[in-house]
Amino acid sequence: MPAATEPSRTYDAIIVGGGHNGLVAAAYLARAGRTVLVLERLGRTGGAAVSTRPFAGVDARLSRYSYLVSLLPRKIVRDLGLNFRVRGRTISSYTPVERDGRPTGLLVGGGERRIREAFERLTGGKAEYQAWQRFYGTTGRVAERVFPTLTEPLPAREELRRRIDDEAAWRALFEEPIGVAIEENFTDDLVRGVVLTDALIGTFADAHDASLRQNRCFLYHVIGGGTGAWDVPVGGMGALTDALAAAARSAGAVLATGHEAVRIETDGRTAEVTYRTADREGVAAARHVLVGASPQELAALTGDPAPEPAEGAQLKVNMLLKRLPRLRDTAVDPREAFSGTFHIAEGYGQLATAHAQAAAGRLPAAPPSEIYCHSLTDPTILGRDLAERGYQTLTLFGLHTPARLFAADNDAVRDELLKSTLAQLDAHLAEPVADCLALDADGRPCIEAKTPLDLERDLRLPGGNIFHRDLSWPYAQDGTGRWGVETRHANVLLCGAGAVRGGGVSGVPGHNAAMAVLEQPAD
Repeated sequence: MPAATEPSRTYDAIIVGGGHNGLVAAAYLARAGRTVLVLERLGRTGGAAVSTRPFAGVDARLSRYSYLVSLLPRKIVRDLGLNFRVRGRTISSYTPVERDGRPTGLLVGGGERRIREAFERLTGGKAEYQAWQRFYGTTGRVAERVFPTLTEPLPAREELRRRIDDEAAWRALFEEPIGVAIEENFTDDLVRGVVLTDALIGTFADAHDASLRQNRCFLYHVIGGGTGAWDVPVGGMGALTDALAAAARSAGAVLATGHEAVRIETDGRTAEVTYRTADREGVAAARHVLVGASPQELAALTGDPAPEPAEGAQLKVNMLLKRLPRLRDTAVDPREAFSGTFHIAEGYGQLATAHAQAAAGRLPAAPPSEIYCHSLTDPTILGRDLAERGYQTLTLFGLHTPARLFAADNDAVRDELLKSTLAQLDAHLAEPVADCLALDADGRPCIEAKTPLDLERDLRLPGGNIFHRDLSWPYAQDGTGRWGVETRHANVLLCGAGAVRGGGVSGVPGHNAAMAVLEQPAD
């Protein structure tokens, strides 16, 4: 995307960072008649929510970093008139395991009868499925009550508790480590692990971590859309940010790519942002500055004390295959297994062991991860020729690999981790996944891996943390302000993932920062 025309000097609002949250804020403010400048360091907007063709000469447009949608409120899509759609997945997950010397697994999806039969096939009884129904019935009721509050002013803790109106659910999700609820409700190790995974995406924690960071992660993963469903963005994640950029631009916002903000000076009423391009430095003024970058970057821009360091803990792998691999568990169709979330080495005990090993400074011996195939649900990301030949994409997200493990030699550790992660996958396949990989125009296998340090370098995610910092509770606490976007400077707001109720592809911080601005008079 080319840089916009040279920004004029004065605006109602300057937005630092053209990721999806910054674009949401820009579109809302511009549609409300405010003059808006977006300063984006990179040569394109979208941040981590982009689609790219990572493999030379191959017409496959992958969601390179973020890849599924759950937390984006339909309200934002409607308000901004976005040309953006998602598709639901008929299969929620498949988790392979070997029991009594034979390959089996748990397929969740395809209707209630099939799910019940899958639980009985794995566990030999009805109790675990009944517990599953009860547990997710509870989280579903919590989701219905909590999700609508994300685009409202922050509720007080007790107000949210009254809204949920279920003391057992409140205790399980907000007060006790999620491991307590999992162990009270489920007995099968594999089922326990499937439940726990939602508490560990991008979050380095044990099931019983006293900080409850795993509970906060779990909460955001089960409340999306008021149902907890995770949907596939049609056209890839870049389709969302392209639609947002178009909405902001058509409303009058100036999107200046290749413009890096380097300093924010403010007296609380007006602000100046110094920016740098490839060949010059400039200054733009505004009444409000909204920062979509991380809290660490915000502190650097304003000269404030830096917050606690953040650390990511994931491996992201993108693959293009000539065909889906066959499974050792012949009772399951690979097209179903890979269309949902394919859990690897994510039994409850395996997750605990992997966390303990990583906490001790070692790569997990059996790295846990999960995979899904975007192209099964949405083949539009593939060129016609690839789609007709049966090519498929695979997206892998690995857990329990904190950034500290890569500090000594990022490249070498990445290679070692990728090899052992794929070995865990291969253990459940009837053929190695490497045999299924497509080749790019130069004859190289179509696979790329990103560590937390790679994400920090490429996207300036602090420590590679996909949420910018630990996720927050969705209620007001000391210093959070009315919308959860406020900072110590009255006219500087945080509109990125590090805001309260930020994290994930949601647009919620961008919406809430815009609402905080629009509550104030324009002049």
